[in-house]
Amino acid sequence: MRVLIGIAVALLAAATAPVHAQSTWPNKTITLVVPFPPGGGTDAFARPLSVYLTKQLGRQVIIDNRGGAGGTVGASIAAKAAPDGYTFFIGAVHHAIAPSFYPKLDYNIETDLVPLTVIANPPQVIVVNPTRVKADNFKDFLAFARGNPGKLNYASAGSGTSHHLAGELFKQQSNSFIVHIPYRGAGPALSDLISGNVDMMFDGLGSSAQHIRSGRIKALAIASPKRSPAFPNLPTTAEVGMPEYIVSTWYGIWGIKGTPKDILDRMHAEVVKAIATPELREIWANQGSDSATMSPDQFSRLIASDIKRWAKVTQTSGAKLD
Repeated sequence: MRVLIGIAVALLAAATAPVHAQSTWPNKTITLVVPFPPGGGTDAFARPLSVYLTKQLGRQVIIDNRGGAGGTVGASIAAKAAPDGYTFFIGAVHHAIAPSFYPKLDYNIETDLVPLTVIANPPQVIVVNPTRVKADNFKDFLAFARGNPGKLNYASAGSGTSHHLAGELFKQQSNSFIVHIPYRGAGPALSDLISGNVDMMFDGLGSSAQHIRSGRIKALAIASPKRSPAFPNLPTTAEVGMPEYIVSTWYGIWGIKGTPKDILDRMHAEVVKAIATPELREIWANQGSDSATMSPDQFSRLIASDIKRWAKVTQTSGAKLD
């Protein structure tokens, strides 16, 4: 009888131990893997978010930048992390493009990572270096691009990113040809645009906003159905004659497959709470993004929908790794 009681106690302890461990989460530093170098759109939202999550959770939340291969290197690293609730992944629409662009990915964005919520949804903006591209407006720019095929180039965060495919979609819909120049992240690409080493970008408004305001780059149109409150004088692509050219550079947060559900639920709630603060709402608005969040199911459906959308653009354009 004593043996049976002892076994029962041991089994009870084993069964309750994980619950107790989860109830103490977090008790150490949490890492947000960002799959691009510092300075890009992902960083522009991930870093302020990490500050507020640190405040709310009472534990340090740090950014780990792991750039390369259009964001797929960082995604792969995150997908292989221990599912203990101390690693999360902050990715973007690029990761819905990657499955049709990188046929040998060693992770599956829909099964190896667990969607929690979109954290920001800034539209893309067509920006040029004003010293290299002398167009006063979108109409003049498009006339030059059509009349001089191959003379203009555009920078991207890498082959297979939204910057790249947005450029390919633009070329399809505008009947123009612009040379693609891939970088290892939006930060380096944007830096070269500002420096005058490339002509233009199809960039997320979140990373371009401050440079548009400073005059270092010039915005010609926003790829959104409506104007941005942050830039009310910037016309939409519909207003300049390209109503079907609508591109959003959404950013989101994922957990690691196998992470206890109560930890995932808690992180989702904490992220939603942080983004709802007046401080982050203001930061998001200044970067041209709304602060709407999603349920995990809604985010999962968005990912699946965009995988199909960008696969079609990739196939039609014939875009390949450069």
